[in-house]
Amino acid sequence: MHPDLESLIHLQELDLALDRQRRRIADMPVVQAALDARLDERQRAVEGVRARIAASQAARRDIERDLAAVQARLSKFKNQLMEVKTNREYQAMQKEMSMAEQEISDQETRLLERMEESDALAAELKAADEALQLEQREVERTRQALDIEREALSRELDETTRERHGLTSRISSEALAIFDRVAHGRKGVAMAEAKEGLCTVCHVRLRPQVFNDARRNDGIIQCESCSRILYFVPTPSVVTPQQS
Repeated sequence: MHPDLESLIHLQELDLALDRQRRRIADMPVVQAALDARLDERQRAVEGVRARIAASQAARRDIERDLAAVQARLSKFKNQLMEVKTNREYQAMQKEMSMAEQEISDQETRLLERMEESDALAAELKAADEALQLEQREVERTRQALDIEREALSRELDETTRERHGLTSRISSEALAIFDRVAHGRKGVAMAEAKEGLCTVCHVRLRPQVFNDARRNDGIIQCESCSRILYFVPTPSVVTPQQS
């Protein structure tokens, strides 16, 4: 294989590796933002339950205040009942007491509902807190893994960049210019394997002469459709075991 062609194949591999490394590093802030969003969602869930607990407690205090007021009113009615002088006044007082007792029963029912709600909310808050703590641990582990990966990628990026620089110094300026021009116009992919009469990247059938030239691997041959530099990978020969 021509030295330039062999070097260009390796150069393509390095460029693809560089692209993957840069893309992964560039994607990491997005991953970090997604982790932050996960934590924010869990935190909002906890805060939402706490807000409902505060509202329930406030409603319970209102009920307890109203209940105490009605109980005081009923106690007053009972004291006044001993002082009534007429049957009409007695019946009116009994009616007021009956209404107060019914209101007390209603308030006690509401208070019981709030107490049951408080127990349910306490359990919900515990579950939400546990979910938040679990999420925090998982996110922290993921962040640590990302930091380790970022450091490794940065080292790989530096090493790949140095290797690329050294490789390009050994490629002829003409071949490198063709590679750079094609790569620029083809999203970074300048090389294509010629296989079974086709360019394996654009999938266009090559003219027989072009395919034959590419099979020799002795120079820069470009696909007439996509302009990528063609190379040929010979089929490994199969060694048949000798029979004794």
